[in-house]
Amino acid sequence: MKHNILFLFAVLLSFSAAYSQKEKGDFRLGYGFNGGVPTNNAFNFSLGADGRLQYDITMKTSFSATTGYTHLFNSKTHDTGFVPAKLGFKSFLGDQVYVLGEVGAAIGVSKGMGVSPLWTPGVGIATKHIDISLRYENYSKFDTGQVSLRLAYGYKL
Repeated sequence: MKHNILFLFAVLLSFSAAYSQKEKGDFRLGYGFNGGVPTNNAFNFSLGADGRLQYDITMKTSFSATTGYTHLFNSKTHDTGFVPAKLGFKSFLGDQVYVLGEVGAAIGVSKGMGVSPLWTPGVGIATKHIDISLRYENYSKFDTGQVSLRLAYGYKL
């Protein structure tokens, strides 16, 4: 499965669709779905959905605020989930390829989980409406993390 995700990401990077015309001060809103492979053997896979608000500082840099829901599946015991709340910084390396870093908190929804610090480095490509990224998320208090692929649709507000 990991090879399939990396292959898909490499194919998508090879496309040369033009990135939409950005202007300083633009706001964008995106909705995404993600699936991942947890780094802790206690969970089999993860699925989630999120919303991201982005503010373009310059033509190549943006601030972001992201929240949603992530569910970690376990076939042997109980599943668990959390609500991430993240603030981030995105920098485009070209017209489409970007790096992104986010920090925040993962708020557990299962009894006794509490709140964990959350940090997320990632890389992605963005076209006028499609955003595809590969990222690592670390939830230190939950003793796990994940490598996740996010597919999103976005638009300028």
